[in-house]
Amino acid sequence: MRTLSLTSDSAAGVNWTLTAAGDVPGEWSELAKRTFAATVPGEVHTDLLAAEAIPEPFDGANEARLQWIGRTDWVYRLEFDWQPGSEDRHDLVAEGLDTFATVTLNGTELGSTANQHRSYRFDVGAALRPGPNELVITFAAPSIAAEAAEQDLGALPVAYPHPYNAVRKMASSFGWDWGPDLAGAGIWKPIKIESWSSVRLAAVRPLATAEGSTGVLQAEVDLEWSGAEFIDQPVTLAVEVAGQLIEAPVAHRAGHATLRVEVPDADLWWPRGHGDQALYPTAIRLQLAGDVADRWDGRVGFRTITLRTEPDAVGTDFVIMVNDQPVYIRGYNWIPDDAFLTRLNADRYRSAIMDGYDSGANLLRVWGGGIFESQYFYTVCDELGILVWQDFPFACAAYSEDEPLRTEVEAEARQAITRLSAHPSLAIWNGNNENIWGYVDWGWRPQLAGRTWGNGYYRELLPKLVAELDPRTPYSAGSPYSFDDYLHPNDQRHGSMHIWDVWNQVDYTHYADYQPRYASEFGFQGPPAWSTLTSVVHDQPLDPYGPQMLVHQKAGDGNLKLERGLGDHLPHWRTEPEIAIDDWHWLTQLNQARAVRFGIEHFRSLAPVNSGTCVWQLNDNWPVISWAAVDYAGIRKPLWHALKSVYADRLLTVQPRSDDHGDQQPTVIAHNDSGEAWTGTLIITRRSIGVGSAVLAEQTVDFHVGPRAALTIALDTDIVTAGDPAAEFIEVRTETPEPSTEAAEPVEGHAYWYFAEDPALPLTAPTDAYSSSVEASDGGYRVTVTATALVKDLALFPDRLDPAARVDSCLITLRAGQSHTFTVSGAGELDRAALTAVPVLRSVNEIVTGTVTP
Repeated sequence: MRTLSLTSDSAAGVNWTLTAAGDVPGEWSELAKRTFAATVPGEVHTDLLAAEAIPEPFDGANEARLQWIGRTDWVYRLEFDWQPGSEDRHDLVAEGLDTFATVTLNGTELGSTANQHRSYRFDVGAALRPGPNELVITFAAPSIAAEAAEQDLGALPVAYPHPYNAVRKMASSFGWDWGPDLAGAGIWKPIKIESWSSVRLAAVRPLATAEGSTGVLQAEVDLEWSGAEFIDQPVTLAVEVAGQLIEAPVAHRAGHATLRVEVPDADLWWPRGHGDQALYPTAIRLQLAGDVADRWDGRVGFRTITLRTEPDAVGTDFVIMVNDQPVYIRGYNWIPDDAFLTRLNADRYRSAIMDGYDSGANLLRVWGGGIFESQYFYTVCDELGILVWQDFPFACAAYSEDEPLRTEVEAEARQAITRLSAHPSLAIWNGNNENIWGYVDWGWRPQLAGRTWGNGYYRELLPKLVAELDPRTPYSAGSPYSFDDYLHPNDQRHGSMHIWDVWNQVDYTHYADYQPRYASEFGFQGPPAWSTLTSVVHDQPLDPYGPQMLVHQKAGDGNLKLERGLGDHLPHWRTEPEIAIDDWHWLTQLNQARAVRFGIEHFRSLAPVNSGTCVWQLNDNWPVISWAAVDYAGIRKPLWHALKSVYADRLLTVQPRSDDHGDQQPTVIAHNDSGEAWTGTLIITRRSIGVGSAVLAEQTVDFHVGPRAALTIALDTDIVTAGDPAAEFIEVRTETPEPSTEAAEPVEGHAYWYFAEDPALPLTAPTDAYSSSVEASDGGYRVTVTATALVKDLALFPDRLDPAARVDSCLITLRAGQSHTFTVSGAGELDRAALTAVPVLRSVNEIVTGTVTP
């Protein structure tokens, strides 16, 4: 096979151009007369930005100014040279066109496309010519195309203004409650000409599983034969893995072939924390007369994955089983990591996934309003042992099952299942996000009036395709889903659950009202890092309800919910004589972290009834106030640090439990999600909040928690009985021997219980509560804080001084006599005094006492 790449390369003479072909509004009308250099893969927005023809789309209120781009047709044009060889078939292969494209070569229309989620292959033998060629790809305006499709199909319920459910384009490109409305167009994946003869590999599914200790690779291969007369040459298929080589002849014109390879005593692939991630290089070769005509190279991991959804005394469990072992899920929902997908590369994917890994996550859910992700994504997850829950691209809307949509859905699903079937990290195929729930609860039925809404996809087409193409991976019809037609899809007793009344309507303590079998979506908002926010919001003065601030808050009444969400937990920021915007930023970030931590500690305390959590969300696709743990600039928010604590293998938490009299009392729960027993001593004290943190009562408990188990430890009466509830707290810490292996990750080792909310606590002002010092270190600084009284939730924000600065820890609570050192890296020269003063160094103490740090 001979390949001519048509991706941008000036040295190779591949120079694409871009022009507007439709109406361009007055402010931008001059752009209609210009021809721009285009990058392929790329997008209209990024090409115009590179040419300085438009302002940064994420900045200020530019999102609205640039809506015209999605309502304009665009033309990509390339002149390239091609010379014929001995091959008898020539295909133009477009791996990704976004979305409504007409493809023309040398004046001959090859075809049209209407699906961002699939690739296309056009036979160009009749149109291609020796020497110069011209390839033209015209993209129809996506917003107008979606509206036209809705007119043809009929309007169906949808969560946002644009009818994204009428087309097969990334739904979130039309805007979401965390993302910008910047629907565009472009050649967003590589494009090339493949020249070949006789036969090629049309699709490869290297299905790797395990049968006991034997690794089994079943290579399923689809073949395409050229139209030329067949020459009598033998065709063979060969599969090589782990030193095993199997070859077999292929019958002439056969459309499919299968080879099975067994690997004795194979090392299994495990998710992180359960074992190693054994990956085996694999080669699948199609040989013609002894020469390699086509080949597939990759890696496989031998594993079995099942989804256990069995009735029990509570309802229906939801347990991901890997190699017959249950895995407690500590996960995140994943959205596209940039609103402009072509700005993502291997390094960006690895960095973003490492944000999840470093916090203790073992699963990422690729959410259904985005895309089937880049190969980079799944490769990194394979290597790190991160399980992947893969939604099909259906989210928060009703979807027609009529043509032309149905054919597109099947085509994209077949391609995606085939492409991803090699990855051992792929753990679940999921039919949709919230659409079954929407049909039941969101008032869709009157508008549908009996029309199809996607149920046939989720219950029939998609499970059939998964069973056919990737039988090694389980399927769920939706999220949330209760695995029975006669159960509410979001019933906490059954299957997967989304919890959104917290955040939208009620205080975060209402997480304790739920006992979900598996919480696949829940979360709480907070702003991004100060430097990230102020890089795009320029309101003067800064105000939570300023016009540009609200451009970067997409959730309905989002900043009002941030304010309401403080409840009784934290003081309100000052509003007179002006809004204390620094305090608003700190308090809402802190409250986000506390809310999600509260929920996860409660859910983990319910194990094994609860089998895991999947926080909404890990990442952002632009600078925005959102549910993310890591902002668009890659700065880990306080939420991330809270999650690192509650996603540790071993967790201590204090939860209310009923005593012998039915009264709720603070109780210690130790959850050990490691493969080794957890043995040690708990030192439990009731202490005074003021200077000295005097011990008022003490309890010592030796404990032993088995692997993948939990233990409940009752507290003594004098521990839980406070003399002055507002002025006292409970501290629980471990004295634990070092683990004998590296199976267990570092333990947080602390838990706290307060008898009153922060505004009622007699916290000590920072000047008397702690001292601080700064010293230079290799590549940064070390900021040490030593407490003389209780200090709650110390946090350091070095990005306030340098946007490139990062800190290793956050939300540190100290009692008298304890110290903590923050390590700052990535920054240039910083003001040492500023490192230990508001607004860089923060705690709850200065908020409650109305004072500032020394």
